[in-house]
Amino acid sequence: MSNEITVEREGFVATITLDRPPNNHVSVELMKALADEMERLDNDNGVRAIVLATAGRVFCAGAGLASPGGVGAEGMDTISPLYDQAVRLFSVEKPIVAAVQGAAVGAGLGLALVADFRVAAPEARFVSNFVKLGFHPGFGLTHTLPRLIGEQRASLMNLTGRRIKADEALAWGLVDDVCEAFALLPTAQALAKEMAENAPLAVVATKKTLRGDLAAAVRAQTAHEFKEQAVLRATDDFKEGVKSVNERRPGVFHGR
Repeated sequence: MSNEITVEREGFVATITLDRPPNNHVSVELMKALADEMERLDNDNGVRAIVLATAGRVFCAGAGLASPGGVGAEGMDTISPLYDQAVRLFSVEKPIVAAVQGAAVGAGLGLALVADFRVAAPEARFVSNFVKLGFHPGFGLTHTLPRLIGEQRASLMNLTGRRIKADEALAWGLVDDVCEAFALLPTAQALAKEMAENAPLAVVATKKTLRGDLAAAVRAQTAHEFKEQAVLRATDDFKEGVKSVNERRPGVFHGR
């Protein structure tokens, strides 16, 4: 297991914590380690529910597309493997609760949507910021976000890159509970425990029915997203988007 991942267990609930300072940017290696651990817990009869948490002030700032060392910084070769790990995460059969304490941006938003439920602190922000980079959404967000909050609100998030605050996310159904930061992890664990107290085979069977072919749909959607991203990565607008984000200013785009 990666030294960026720790697992604690209490009763039938396992809590996985990602700790990749300063902003918990995802990488292929981190997502593979997370998927490996999720699959191990999924096959452990002593675990009935999982809490997904991260350390620090930021839940996950995405794949670092605007960072020199981020996923895809040198090309598209690392993006498709990242999506392979996303499909593995969406294939987990036991219920997952995410504890979101800060910004969930881009792939970080996608990671939050892996969970069946999300508990958020008031400071949490949910952002699909790809268009601000001159890029196409990824991590299956063009499927998972409208599935959760409806096509209109998902379109608003994906086309504006707007930051959605915790209270608005609660009203939209993007999160299931909002609590103070000090109570965030206990609240998420209490929800996981509530599910873990039920008959485990029935819980798994019910989740399978409710989710349907979600993992397969994410696989198909990420394949499409990857193609669109490959085209857009070669544009001047993408270069400007990366530059503008790094310079903390609005992008000046020309549609080429």
